[in-house]
Amino acid sequence: MPELPAVSRRLLLGGALATGAAAAGVGAAQAAPATAAAAAGGGDAPLPVHTPPRRRGQRSMIDVPFDVHGTVRVGLIGLGNRGSGMAEGWAAVPGCRVTAVCDIRADRATSVANRLVARGRPRPAEYGGSADAYARMLKRDDIDLVYIATPWEFHHRQGKAALEAGKHAIVELPVATELDELWDLVDTSERTRRHLMLSENCSYGRNELAMLKMAHDGLFGDVTNGHGGYLHDLRELLFSDTYYTDSWRRLWHTRSTASFYPMHGLAPIAAAMDINRGDRMTVLRATATEPKGLADYRERFIDRSHPSWKETYVNGDLVTCLIDTAMGRVIRAEHDVSSPRPYSRINSLAGSRGIFEDYAGTSATGGRIYVEPDHGGHSWRDFDSYRKEFDHWLWKKIGDDAENNGGHGGMDYILQWRTVQAMRAGLVPDIDVYDSAAWCAPVPLSVKSLAAGGRPVAYPDFTRGSWVNLRMGLDSRESDMPPVA
Repeated sequence: MPELPAVSRRLLLGGALATGAAAAGVGAAQAAPATAAAAAGGGDAPLPVHTPPRRRGQRSMIDVPFDVHGTVRVGLIGLGNRGSGMAEGWAAVPGCRVTAVCDIRADRATSVANRLVARGRPRPAEYGGSADAYARMLKRDDIDLVYIATPWEFHHRQGKAALEAGKHAIVELPVATELDELWDLVDTSERTRRHLMLSENCSYGRNELAMLKMAHDGLFGDVTNGHGGYLHDLRELLFSDTYYTDSWRRLWHTRSTASFYPMHGLAPIAAAMDINRGDRMTVLRATATEPKGLADYRERFIDRSHPSWKETYVNGDLVTCLIDTAMGRVIRAEHDVSSPRPYSRINSLAGSRGIFEDYAGTSATGGRIYVEPDHGGHSWRDFDSYRKEFDHWLWKKIGDDAENNGGHGGMDYILQWRTVQAMRAGLVPDIDVYDSAAWCAPVPLSVKSLAAGGRPVAYPDFTRGSWVNLRMGLDSRESDMPPVA
């Protein structure tokens, strides 16, 4: 039996919190006042959301390991910018093979297949030319994992189809855009005994994983709040005629006022707070600014003959979600792709003994930190030495390979390598269907809150009570990739 590492301060503190929550009872914890205003007797009660009962014979997927796969055979659905860019990363992971590729535009499947062959990989089967091409691909018996990188509106349907075809699925953000769709993916995963994971590459960022380790080792004391989001000036790409096929992403801004894509910043904060692993998100409140950015950009830079001039943009430029947790923490998650600004995922975590802020420092890491008793004088310090000390084992082990084989500074490849390793070694996934649903829930919850003038909305418990139990996640124990035969 492998030797277990020493118990960390995080496990002691987190275990005490989880045990206390369990002793109080799941119902009692969920029934606690959800906001400070509610506790004081003021403010609006949260708008309710429906929690469907678990069906007879359906069982939780928490802590369910993958079956051992000697080789992980991957099928790709959606080969636009994101899907085609990830194809070579999957093929580069030891013990992984891309066996099939699919896009409604058949030429994209051929292009990706040609590129893999040019890199010395076996040629994958090609599917395309129709809206149901992915369904034909899912009938193959040489696919273990389906990677889905299509426009958002197809993620639920295709993710569910992959599970029902007996495959595991890893889906780009968000896994679904409606609450009933999120619940459907949870239930389908439990029913089929197949994992569905959000392809949340930013959770594997080097700074994010170091921040996670620092939080779990108690460096920030009792964590009280976090701030994350997705602030990315996409205006030029949104109005491009080629980057987002059929302008699918811009058109979402004509349909709804919502926080479409906060997961890149929310997920690392949630992981550092042990969401679904001793704490859970209980209430969300959303605000939105006026939709000015896209219309202003169009006025200045887009010719009047462009089809976008027939569109009306309704989504606010900055959509902010304030999220309370059962343990009294607060998360601020933001989304803005319509304003001129440098890129940021914010990535800030604070507690009783200090704070970390990303995208703010002058060091090579981009981060800055202030923790007691190390620091004083009200002066920020560079994050460099702390990231080195708390560097996650994945980055220590394969950081060089990641930077050579994957985009976004290497975190794409870290995500791919770790997913394949978990499947080949028969491990529990770091990110499960409950994390995926919880991290994507701000999309529909923000719609509901904003439609009600910013009223708080109850946050679903996709674990159906199991959130009280502390367990491993992205803070995984070091392990090796099984040798390739």
